[in-house]
Formats: sequence, C-alpha cells, structure tokens
Amino acid sequence: MKVGLSLKIDVTKIDKSRLYKGAKGTYLDLTTFVDTEQQDQYDNNGFISQSTTKEEREANVQTPILGNVKVFFTDGQAAAPAKQADMSIEQLDEDIPF
Repeated sequence: MKVGLSLKIDVTKIDKSRLYKGAKGTYLDLTTFVDTEQQDQYDNNGFISQSTTKEEREANVQTPILGNVKVFFTDGQAAAPAKQADMSIEQLDEDIPF
C-alpha cells in the first residue's frame, strides 16, 4: 500500500533542546498519528508532535502538537479519507443515479 502524506509544522513550537547533532546534520525526532479513513473539520488525517522517550511516555509527558498530516494520495488499497461529518444514507441514496 502506498500513501501520499502532506506534512506542515509550525517550527516556532519546536523545543530546541530536543534537537541533536548527528553524523550528517542536526536532527529532531517526530511522531505522527495518521487515520487514513477519517478527516477532521480541516481535512487533516492526523498530527505531528516531537517524539518522547520511554520514560517520558511512562510519566505521561506530552509534547506540543507541531502540525498536521493530510493524506493526498492512496494507491487504492487504503480506504479513501472520509470527513467526520459524513452524509446520511438517505442523502447518499439521493445522489446515486440508479
């Protein structure tokens, strides 16, 4: 399955103490949760936050949400995103031409 995602983050919300030097640059670990079958009121399918360590997760530390994820492509094997406010069955039936 292939999924195309568009990511947008607010870099001003990055906790710069979580940046670290690697062999080829400066890095930041991020986490995203994506629901390919649901979209929020802004057509987003998920969010992005800075990653937490195992100890931080156990202590229920939450990092700020840095941005959003939007599914813009699927290869047909994944369900197409649906808005949270779906039409009723009656409304769908009215739009079907047969």
